[in-house]
Amino acid sequence: MSVAIQDRLDHVEFEDPCVRMDFGPSGKIASPSSPVDHAAIRQAVRTILRAVGEDPDREGLLETPRRVAKMYEEMFAGLHTDPGRHLDVTFEEDYDEIVLVRDIEFTSMCEHHLLPFRGVAHVAYIPNGRVTGLSKLARVVEEVSRRPQVQERMTKTIADLIEERLGTSAVGVIVKAEHSCMSMRGIRKQGSMTVTSSMRGTFRRDQASRAELMSLINGQG
Repeated sequence: MSVAIQDRLDHVEFEDPCVRMDFGPSGKIASPSSPVDHAAIRQAVRTILRAVGEDPDREGLLETPRRVAKMYEEMFAGLHTDPGRHLDVTFEEDYDEIVLVRDIEFTSMCEHHLLPFRGVAHVAYIPNGRVTGLSKLARVVEEVSRRPQVQERMTKTIADLIEERLGTSAVGVIVKAEHSCMSMRGIRKQGSMTVTSSMRGTFRRDQASRAELMSLINGQG
């Protein structure tokens, strides 16, 4: 890319519905709302394109580094937030049975190959005098998913946050996902699902409570 073209791209302002990104001469975001170094990502993408035998200066690829930088900012937004803040608002409620939000869709990024894994999370807890809004559980899943990670850690993180912030009697998190690193490369087995779980409190100690939870998740309750 010529210096003149690169200079024009470095000074362009790109508008995003959620984040306003103003690129200055350094190529870094001027807005303090994003800690992502777009310039470094764009340069890395250009290097990768050259390494695989492509020409990063051809017309179809000129905007690819910028697009990838914006994509990574979105996909990894959870690195720079506290998902547990969604659980700070609770309500006193005399209820001590299972609360379950089932089939929460998510997309996350496997840290081994930087390829996405997609699936659903089932999140349940037994309140200990206080409950939170149902949508807050989905927000926790969504925000935790926006990180490079392995599915096992994602499952544990969601359970940790709910247990710590809500002071629950029990927490159960089950995540089912298909991993691109298995379906589109390597063994290439499409449709293979990975299932992970994290059980706390009553769900871990009491077999009957765990069986009730699994029955509800499977639509048999």
